[in-house]
Amino acid sequence: MNTIENDPKPPAAGGVLWSMAGDIRMLLTLPAALTMQVAHPAVGAGVDDHSLFRTDPWGRGERSLTSLQLWVYGGKGAAEEGRRLRQLHKSIRGTDAHGRRYHALTPEYYAWVHATGYPVFRYAQHYLGRPFTEAQERQLYAEWLQVGRILGIHDRDMPQTIEEFWPYYQKVLDNDLEKTVVVRELVATNPPLPVPDRGPRWLRLLLRLSWPWLRPRFARFRRFLTIGLMPPDARQAIGLEWTDVQERRLRRFGRVVRAVVPVLPERLRFMPIARRARRAARG
Repeated sequence: MNTIENDPKPPAAGGVLWSMAGDIRMLLTLPAALTMQVAHPAVGAGVDDHSLFRTDPWGRGERSLTSLQLWVYGGKGAAEEGRRLRQLHKSIRGTDAHGRRYHALTPEYYAWVHATGYPVFRYAQHYLGRPFTEAQERQLYAEWLQVGRILGIHDRDMPQTIEEFWPYYQKVLDNDLEKTVVVRELVATNPPLPVPDRGPRWLRLLLRLSWPWLRPRFARFRRFLTIGLMPPDARQAIGLEWTDVQERRLRRFGRVVRAVVPVLPERLRFMPIARRARRAARG
């Protein structure tokens, strides 16, 4: 593994991201962040043209989740993962739905993909955990900036404080986001999702048999979490409807999650890369 002495370091053990990035509740927040990303026409076009999310959604999701875990828990491998991602995105270019040229590593677009994590994690915490204190919000933002450096985003391309972040965020919402083709697919209630091909053999067999019944229900649940855990201002900017009835259901769901997940044993609560890192940190 290639490392450079002055590589950016991942967030420190014991921080806000260390506690939440490997928690299984993180899985519930990712669809909202992804949908905000692809609501930007340039990002949506890149995913539409180059991603395997239609033909291999489960593999694509697994690889993305592994990458995210490495940014936080990867130690010296975090920066190497950042370099791998930048290399992977070098060839992603084309023309968006408005006829504008895009490249995945254009700082404006690359920084937006990274930026979406902060408002989603912050907002979802109101439902899935205890709301952050002001000090925790600031620490989370500082740690998310550190993750951006791991990904190769320059400080000049990222708002450096929370006070700078919100005007930047609102500007993107006001001027750029829309319900792109990929957004429509991600919130569709009956998409052509293939049968999951991950997990033990017995589970894959069970899913294959039950998928015609399970697929539309899974899609509706994904849509529910995608829109519900998205900050309301982003939801409105994209044009996604959310009702009072859905809000009440989400609050009930959140109460169950808050009651169950914290009492799970570590092997069930945290994902594998996070579990290994936590054991190593304790050792």
